[in-house]
Amino acid sequence: MTESESASESESEPETDIERWKERGVMLRVFVYVFATHAFAGFVWILFYVGQNARK
Repeated sequence: MTESESASESESEPETDIERWKERGVMLRVFVYVFATHAFAGFVWILFYVGQNARK
């Protein structure tokens, strides 16, 4: 193994770590957005249900 090969391998390791963190961040953000959207939709559904069954 030459010096240039070992240098290129050591430079690629931090880049892959950064890419993994970015990928995890994106997946976490997608999970939070999907969860928040479903929670909001459930809240709106409950409001419609309560409004429909309210005494008039």
